[in-house]
Amino acid sequence: MKRDLVSPVPPHQLKPYSPLRLQTITVHNTAAFARHFGDRVTIMEELATEGYTGHMYLDGKGDAVAFIWGSTRDYHDRHFYGCTFPVKQGEFFEFGGELARAYWGTTLSVDLQLRLWKAMQAQGCHTVVDVCDARNVPALKLHIRMGYHEQGRIQHVYRLFGRWRFFHETRYSDSRLDALRKPSRSPVPESMA
Repeated sequence: MKRDLVSPVPPHQLKPYSPLRLQTITVHNTAAFARHFGDRVTIMEELATEGYTGHMYLDGKGDAVAFIWGSTRDYHDRHFYGCTFPVKQGEFFEFGGELARAYWGTTLSVDLQLRLWKAMQAQGCHTVVDVCDARNVPALKLHIRMGYHEQGRIQHVYRLFGRWRFFHETRYSDSRLDALRKPSRSPVPESMA
């Protein structure tokens, strides 16, 4: 999915959240992930070492409750999909966005993307590109709500015997996500108002 970085985000009905502190992820502050994302501390260190742009949101105790990453170069995802996602000039690849469960359904899901987009614009980007697992319906709905558009391609990832991975890309033209879109509300006719 992709979208430009200047069009406004469509209105939403997400809940507010308590104030959090935004911090850039570095190799020196990844211990903040231990409480909510303990299985990813090493991955966060690796991504920071490799020079990707990462943001985390810290609660009052200094624990990371959300994070998101961006890459201005081709991104090889060795932690989840195991394949490379190409990044064109002026684009960035957004990946790894996640919120602690207590923040699901809040405006943090919008704010963390908007702050990353602003940081990536400062690096010369004008478009964000992202992928979603087709089984992750909440993530697909989030991207639709944020104004992303389908790219018309699907990256198929296959595993053989839990060890070897194979990749195949297919293209399509019609929307695959229309069923997930909320129907637009028609205005109430004056005779009923």
